[in-house]
Order: sequence, then C-alpha cells, then structure tokens
Amino acid sequence: MLQTLKEWDRELFIWLNSLGIERFDGFWVFVTQIETWLPLFIFFFGIIFYYQGFKKGLLVILFTIITFVVTITFTNLVKDYVARLRPNNVEELSTLIRILQKPTNYSFFSGHASSSFAVTTFVVLTIRKYSKWIFLAYLWPFIFIMSRIYVGVHYPSDLFVGALVGTIIAIVFYYILKKIIKKIPN
Repeated sequence: MLQTLKEWDRELFIWLNSLGIERFDGFWVFVTQIETWLPLFIFFFGIIFYYQGFKKGLLVILFTIITFVVTITFTNLVKDYVARLRPNNVEELSTLIRILQKPTNYSFFSGHASSSFAVTTFVVLTIRKYSKWIFLAYLWPFIFIMSRIYVGVHYPSDLFVGALVGTIIAIVFYYILKKIIKKIPN
C-alpha cells in the first residue's frame, strides 16, 4: 500500500511538473523565493496592529514568529530523520522533469508549505472575526507551494503533509495565545 502511494505521488509530481511552460519559469522562480513575500508579511503585521492594537498586536506578532520558528525547527528535524531525496536529486527523474532549482537537502516534508500555512493560518485565526477578507491570504501559501512542484523540488505529498503540519502547529499556538490574551485588559 505504501509503495502504491509513493508511486502515485511520483506520477502526480511528474505530471504536474510537466505542465510547466518555459516562458513562465521566471515568474515561478520569483514566487518560490521567500524574499518575494516580505511585503505580504509587512501587510500581515500592519493588519494585526490595526485590529489588535499595539499591546495585543505585539503579542500576536511574537506568537506568529514563535509559530514560524517552531514550525521550521520541527520541519527540519523531520526532514533529517526521514531523509527523502528531493525529486531534483533522483537520478531516474532527471530526464523526466523540469528542474529550475537544485537544493540538496531533503524533501519530506516541505518547509515552504509548513511555514507558509503556519503563518497564514495563525494570522487568519487572529483576524477572522474582524474581516472575512483575511481568508484571501490563503492564496499566498497555495501559490507558494505550487511553485515547489513547478521548480522540481517537492512531491505533492511533501506539500500536503507540510501544509497539514503547519496548520496544526498554528492552531495549537493560536489557542495558547487566546488563553494568554484573555488575561490582558483592553
């Protein structure tokens, strides 16, 4: 059963990666870089301060950063433990896929997926009662993680598990924050 799932994952990756169009390569390489999204993080921090005020806003931002750090640390521990080669480092795939980046660390599970879903979920949970538009923030992690298949460095299961783990970590830290924030006077 596990072997069948791995095979489906591999075949889905090859198919999705093959949908890439050369004239869009520059866009996807740009999108996959974390630095590209710095204005979005500044926007997130701005809306946190706007809706939460300064004192609670600082606490929310601190917890956002803690959520991010815990997520990345856990992701890297799992990557080193599982030691799954990235598709771009699998020799049999080299002639079947488009490779636009060549990281050499492991692929399971995606740090791009876990961290982007952790930050987005945390921000959405803290802002959702003030603005339903905040759910549009999920466009970022979806575009961000799809770029990882496009550039040839992650299997779909890497992204799915990373998104799931990041979301769970964000929910846990959100509920810890909620307990703390209740004790802060308005």
